Amino acid sequence: MSSIQSNQNAMPQTELKDFLFTSESVSEGHPDKICDQISDALVDLYMGQDPMARCAIETVATTDTVIIVGETRGPESLTHDMIRDVARNKIKEIGYDQEGFNWKNVNIDVKLHNQSADIAMGVDASGSKDEGAGDQGIMFGYACRETPALMPAAIHYSHNILRGLSMARHSGLLAGKLEPDAKSQVTLEYRNGQPVRATSIVVSTQHAEGLSQAEVREMVRPYVEKTLPQGWMCPDSEFYVNPTGRFVIGGPVGDSGLTGRKIIVDTYGGSCPHGGGAFSGKDPTKVDRSAAYAARYMAKNIVAAGYADRCTIQLSYAIGISKPLSVYVNTHGTGSVDEAPLVRAIQQVIDLSPRGIREHLQLNRPIYARTAAYGHFGRDPEADGGFSWEKTDLIEPLRKILG
Repeated sequence: MSSIQSNQNAMPQTELKDFLFTSESVSEGHPDKICDQISDALVDLYMGQDPMARCAIETVATTDTVIIVGETRGPESLTHDMIRDVARNKIKEIGYDQEGFNWKNVNIDVKLHNQSADIAMGVDASGSKDEGAGDQGIMFGYACRETPALMPAAIHYSHNILRGLSMARHSGLLAGKLEPDAKSQVTLEYRNGQPVRATSIVVSTQHAEGLSQAEVREMVRPYVEKTLPQGWMCPDSEFYVNPTGRFVIGGPVGDSGLTGRKIIVDTYGGSCPHGGGAFSGKDPTKVDRSAAYAARYMAKNIVAAGYADRCTIQLSYAIGISKPLSVYVNTHGTGSVDEAPLVRAIQQVIDLSPRGIREHLQLNRPIYARTAAYGHFGRDPEADGGFSWEKTDLIEPLRKILG
């Protein structure tokens, strides 16, 4: 067990008390997010046909063209036409019916091939060998008390601003005025380690031809104000909407997109370290995804159980090896118990092997397309198993161990 340790001095930090901190989000119509959503919709297609399917799917989007590449292992009944239909329907759902990028006539090129036999040999269970990790790497999970979702406040509000605008667009309230591509950025002031107000807000949103910057600004304002807590709105001089003055050309016409380029948006907005691995397009044997979900699950339960106000967890794996190589817990000086007992306790309440994580969180389901916009964390657990890593069902098991 020598490699499975927590060291309270492993990542020494001077915790600031008074500071500004910023996070950003992007909408489902951002070019990179289009690609994430297509890749995850295809994971759902494969998982819906075969819960043990393997996927490592990347999508590229540019003007008039989507290219789908990567490696899969699944039913031969899944044809390229079915894959193209899923991608086209996702583009339609997002709302791209524009000149230059239109769901009806976008060219979709499928370049998927079979999973490497060398990777399969290392990952598959056989004989007495348990299923190994799909790759080496490090994964982080985080939770804190800044919001009811136990998420950092800046990324939480950045997501919710864009989600509100998206819902208004899809409902028809802003149809014909705002288009799918958008970004937000929230800067918060912290006093004594707690967020107290926004000092600046940035929203850049694609809009219809003919709307002025001032008109777009006033359309956006109510969605920002109702997202932030009462009294948190930034000064009017620090409220920036489309700072360049115009944002008509957007989506893949304005900029190319690629799966996996928004990993900080997908996670904690920079509030904790990141291992570097993306989530979208990957089946749950890929620990980049499943172990990051498990790390969030454990961190959230530690905070929800009252053992810390902030918690960072790191896991590490080697390809083909079933056990984690290390488990690290840091409660940033906010813990009611030492980190070492927490390390031991979390390994008692969940099996951190790739198979153990998949089975505990029931990840072999078509639940991934919904994760690919507005964050993989801080969402409500769903009845069909979506966002199972957001449950707080480890509270009582942890209390039985830790008291």
